[in-house]
Amino acid sequence: MPWLKSLDVNLFHFVNLTLRRPALDGVMRLLSGNVLFGPAVAALAAWLLCKGGRRGRVLVLMFAIILPLGDGFVVNPLKHAIGRERPEVGLTDVHLVMGTPDNHSMPSAHAANWFAATMIAFFYYRRSWRFMVPLASAVGFSRLYVGAHYPADVLVGAVLGSGYAVAGLVGVNALWGWAGRAWFPLWWARVPSLLQPELTVKPAGGQAQPTLDQHWLRLGYVVIAVTFLARLAYIGSGTIELSKDEAYQWLWSKHLALSYYSKPPMIAYTQRLGTLLWGDTALGVRFFAPTIGAVLGWLLLRWMARLADARTAFCLLLVLLATPLLGVGTTLLTIDPLLVMFWTAAMVLGWRALGPQGTTAQWLGVGLGIGLAFLSKYSALYEVVCFALFFALWPAARVHLRRPGPWLALLVVGLCLVPVLVWNARHGWVTLSHVSDNASLHEPWHPTLRHFLEFTGVELGLLNPVFLIAALWAMVGLWKLKGGTADMPPGQPGVSSRGVMVYLFCMGAPVFIGHWLYTLHSAVQPNWIAPAVVPMFCLAVLYWAQRWRAGAPAVMGWFRAGVILGLLAVLFVHEPDIIGKVLGQRLPADKDPLRRVRAWQATADVVQTARNHLLAEGKPVFILVHHYGITGLLSFYMPEARPGAGPEPLVYSVLGPVAQNQFFFWPEYRYRKLRKGQNAIFVIESNLPAYPMKDWFRSVVTGEIGPLPPTPARETFLGGVPYEFESVKDLGVFPVIYRGQVYRWLQLVECRNLL
Repeated sequence: MPWLKSLDVNLFHFVNLTLRRPALDGVMRLLSGNVLFGPAVAALAAWLLCKGGRRGRVLVLMFAIILPLGDGFVVNPLKHAIGRERPEVGLTDVHLVMGTPDNHSMPSAHAANWFAATMIAFFYYRRSWRFMVPLASAVGFSRLYVGAHYPADVLVGAVLGSGYAVAGLVGVNALWGWAGRAWFPLWWARVPSLLQPELTVKPAGGQAQPTLDQHWLRLGYVVIAVTFLARLAYIGSGTIELSKDEAYQWLWSKHLALSYYSKPPMIAYTQRLGTLLWGDTALGVRFFAPTIGAVLGWLLLRWMARLADARTAFCLLLVLLATPLLGVGTTLLTIDPLLVMFWTAAMVLGWRALGPQGTTAQWLGVGLGIGLAFLSKYSALYEVVCFALFFALWPAARVHLRRPGPWLALLVVGLCLVPVLVWNARHGWVTLSHVSDNASLHEPWHPTLRHFLEFTGVELGLLNPVFLIAALWAMVGLWKLKGGTADMPPGQPGVSSRGVMVYLFCMGAPVFIGHWLYTLHSAVQPNWIAPAVVPMFCLAVLYWAQRWRAGAPAVMGWFRAGVILGLLAVLFVHEPDIIGKVLGQRLPADKDPLRRVRAWQATADVVQTARNHLLAEGKPVFILVHHYGITGLLSFYMPEARPGAGPEPLVYSVLGPVAQNQFFFWPEYRYRKLRKGQNAIFVIESNLPAYPMKDWFRSVVTGEIGPLPPTPARETFLGGVPYEFESVKDLGVFPVIYRGQVYRWLQLVECRNLL
């Protein structure tokens, strides 16, 4: 109705313009979003978990379930369905106090989330409305004042948030009433209603009740299933695009071979299977990343439950979920998730094979696990050294060396080396020189602490500082432990708890400490220690569980802090846009942790526009790229460039006289023979040029985005490419715009008539 729209706009103008005061700008900016909000929420959640009793913990649980689901499955879909533009788009006189997101306006997510939180808090703490209602209303008012929303957006958001909060409370409680009674009867008897957590009932008599261990195991299975589905949904949502390595190895999956220039073949075969199941989509490429995460979680949950108990196993599962490096490995499919899965499988089978009931078949399984890990990443051979170290440190295990099992395992590992050795023998052992160059083995040693300190800082962040320090402490403290058999699995009498800790130490510590010390020689990539993470954390959980049972109550407090800190970090790494919802504006592109997996479709669009312009001259135009990873990404995101879309590739990587990537070995990528006389667009990912940017930024504001002017100074980027063509024309440096921000720069060069 026109009069309602007019009323909405007039109320907006009244708040945004008439009430405008310099003193209010800062207050409203703080209410609409500030850097202290996230830490304050985390601190409040931690306090409720530790000091709020049963009611406080249930409240945090309801917040964690209802708010993300409401925002992701109610508010955001409605924003896109309604499609109402922000006030700054439809009106000319908006006073913008802070930046606004580039999504739609109705309903207000701030209002929905705040009023949903208000309603949830009211159910558990009746007096909370006295400060939550004014605070939620003030936040809603601030969204009008800063120019982000119309009054109707806030009103609809408030009603919607209150509604889905009530629906969520009733729904979650009903689900608990059914699933809790059936699967967790002991816990359900303690908390039969999530809406009234203080109530208890007596367990039903006359039938066998599951044990507490079974409850923890079932809870672990539920967590594994929910996270698996959530990761699949995340991959399929389009929040992130492929990384350079994923797209590059996707092309490998179209050219199956015994091995490849820089990596063994397992990643190509895994991606091939995924794309056969789900097509050439991001879900197809990455399907096995969350699958590996689920398999790994199930395997470790079962194994740790046998080593200790199901509660300790569930704690290990939480540790794995709250470790950012492992979280990334369950959404991006690189060689590391495959390596970690097979390494861990060999470790678990190895412990069983070392027991009194160990069999030759189990040793063969160990060999196959290490062999498949090698076919995923060459560093898997470290695990052979890890087993040798355990035999050296634990004399009781050496009896197995007089049996065929370990030696047959070694034979299986050797057989798995054959495909890689055959491929390299046919290609001049190119992988050996590539790997040695990556490890800087030929460079002289210049002692420095720079790489050591950088590696330490990065690993503290990626592995969760609480958990990494706990693991390092356990690696030292285990040597002070005395033997015992209390937490050993059935069927392994006589092997002490210290024995399994020494075993876990040997499976992880040499890899981590070895790379840590190698940083004194040269830089080490943070993911090189990936196979060490799981055994180190298994050791830490066993060690600190023993300390906690021995009367160290602080252990549980630090564990909870580590889980909360880690889960927040994992959430931020996977969804940094949540910061924008808190602060009222997105992170700058150069601070976005997802920058390397974003804006590649936009990149392909910029390249396609330049290609279309050159196609107008009437000659075929191919794409030439300076980096193998971007070659894969453009091949994935440009429909015409996908393998099979034409008789020959459309996107090529620049090839030198010697192999520098896998394209060197594929005849169809020899563009110098196949594309003679044709034109090309040469693509270079460039850093921000050091030119006066005033005029360019003015063009961004006016919407006339164009390239920077070409300059002879940039010809140094072109390498030898100009000499391959009759003429070249530097088009300039183009910005790749994603959600209103520059995510990368592309230097584009028109190249005519390949010689």
